[in-house]
Amino acid sequence: MKSLRKPTRWVGLGLVLAALTLATLLAWSQHGWSRGERDKRGGVENWDRDKEMPHDTFTFARIQYDSWGGGWRGRGKWSIDYPESDLNLSFRLQQLTALKVDPDGTVLTLTEAKLFQYPFIYLIEPGELTFNDSEVKALRKYLLTGGFLMVDDFWGEAEWRNFEREFRRVFPAREIVELPLEHEVFQGVFPLKEKPQVPNPRTAIQGARYGITWERTDAETPHYRGVYDDAGRLMAIFCHNTDLGDGWEEESRNEWYFKEFSEPKAYPMGINIIFYSMTH
Repeated sequence: MKSLRKPTRWVGLGLVLAALTLATLLAWSQHGWSRGERDKRGGVENWDRDKEMPHDTFTFARIQYDSWGGGWRGRGKWSIDYPESDLNLSFRLQQLTALKVDPDGTVLTLTEAKLFQYPFIYLIEPGELTFNDSEVKALRKYLLTGGFLMVDDFWGEAEWRNFEREFRRVFPAREIVELPLEHEVFQGVFPLKEKPQVPNPRTAIQGARYGITWERTDAETPHYRGVYDDAGRLMAIFCHNTDLGDGWEEESRNEWYFKEFSEPKAYPMGINIIFYSMTH
C-alpha cells in the first residue's frame, strides 16, 4: 500500500501497534462473500481467543434497534453490512495491532444488562432509527459511565435530522459539535490528511471518472460530529455522509475499491476511532 505512512504509537492501556506496517500486512482480500455459503465467516480467517486474559479482549459490539423504514435481509436497518463488516474489521484489528480481539463480535440491544461489558458500541443506518424510553435511559447511562458510541452510514439532511432528533432525547442539552481534522481521533494511530468519505462500491465505481464519492446530492461533504462528557471526553462520534462499514464489508469486491477506499480510508478511520475509545 502506498497511501498510508507507518502508523504512529498511541500510548494508553498498553496498546501498541504491531511492528509491521500496513503495507506489509493489509493485502487485498479475495475471499469473497457468498450470501448462501455454509461458512458463516465467509472465508474470513479465524483465530483463538486469549484464554489467559479473556476479559482483556476487545469485542466489536453492534447495536440492534427498531427502525420504521423496513428491514434488511429479513431483519432491521441495524443489520446492514452484517456480519461481513464486523468480521473483517475485527480481523484487521487482530492482524495490524497488538490488541486482543474477539473473532466473532456480538449483537445486543441497548437495554441488555451486558451492554456495560463493552466499552465500544457501533450503530449503523440511523436515518430511520427510533429509540424507546428505556433505550434512551440506557444509552445515557452507558455513555456517562465511560462507554463510547460510534454511529455510521447515513446520508443527507433528512437522515441527519431523524438521528439528531432521537439523540437529543438522550442528551437534550449537550452540544453536538463538528470535530476538526486536528482532533486526536483523526491523528492517532493513522494520521489522516482529510476526513474520509467512503461510498458503496456501486457509487464509487460509477462516480470514479467524475470524482463523486457521495451517495446523495445533499451529502457531498463528510461530517464527523461528536458529543463530550463533562470531563471533556469524546463519548460519541457520528460519521455522517460516509459509510465506513461498506469499506470493511466490501474489501473483497474488487482491488480498485480496496485500494481507493478500504485501505486508505475505512480501516484507518475505524481503527483510529476504536483506539481512541479504548484509550480514553
